[in-house]
Amino acid sequence: MHMVATPNRKMQRVLQFSMALTLAYVGATFYFGVRAHSLALISEAGHNVSDLLAIALSFVAVYFQGRPATEQKTFGYQRAGVLAAFVNASTLVVLAAWIAIAAIHRLSHPVPVQPVLMMIVAAAGVLMNGTVATLLWRFSGDVNIRSVFLHMLGDTLSTAAVIVGGAVIYFTGVTWIDPLLSIVIAGMILWSSVGIIRETLNILLEGTPRNLRLGEIRSAMQSVEGVLDVHDLHVWSLGSQSHALASHITIEEMPMSECSSILTGINCALRDKFHITHTTIQFETTGCETTHGCSAPPELEAVGAHGHDHHGHSH
Repeated sequence: MHMVATPNRKMQRVLQFSMALTLAYVGATFYFGVRAHSLALISEAGHNVSDLLAIALSFVAVYFQGRPATEQKTFGYQRAGVLAAFVNASTLVVLAAWIAIAAIHRLSHPVPVQPVLMMIVAAAGVLMNGTVATLLWRFSGDVNIRSVFLHMLGDTLSTAAVIVGGAVIYFTGVTWIDPLLSIVIAGMILWSSVGIIRETLNILLEGTPRNLRLGEIRSAMQSVEGVLDVHDLHVWSLGSQSHALASHITIEEMPMSECSSILTGINCALRDKFHITHTTIQFETTGCETTHGCSAPPELEAVGAHGHDHHGHSH
């Protein structure tokens, strides 16, 4: 069965609006950052350029996710968003390193800044980033959108910190607050990015979804009446919110027509307890040799000699 993802028009409109708003803010932040000699503001401009690219990449990914499955892409393009999130997070790691290096250099070579201009531009940034983050929040269950949401949430917090820093500089004249804020911003960017990278790599490497436990899934399947053993069990993510499962199930010898109740029970348990709806179940009357509950792939020349009595599989 080919899987088809439904395009989310609302998500696309939100991303388009976010791109336009972010582009306007990038230009304003860079211009006034140069005028105010503020590395924190210039860092914010660079950060928002990455946000602009991230939003654009996510928009393209949402478009591809809405395309139907084909004979060449039998699962469709569900992982387009996962790949976009991975690229977005990776670029943020590079950006965080650049900001930190520039800030350390600024600490050793202080530059006077204009704190009032810093605060005015940063206040506009809090409003802009907060608006975009709020719009994206309701779609943040998707890892692609969540990567952009974290971008914008981090920007909201960091620009709020720039306002505080500008006030401290205004009242005390301590200019090292500006590069110190940049280092804090870099740390926030790095912290949010690493989590996204770990999650997307787990999906791309066919890892077990982080919110599921293989032992619990196996126990639920074995509790279905008629199931003697569950082995060669694999669970992976097709996209950020879509999981798939494949497994061998040992049952007693019976006509294929009598297996339907067992299959229905397994699929209901997987759907109701773990929200897994795409399954490939293979019934057999003798078990496979397994290691840690999984069967090693047979050698190519041995495939034809595979001696199990299989009853079939189901999607």
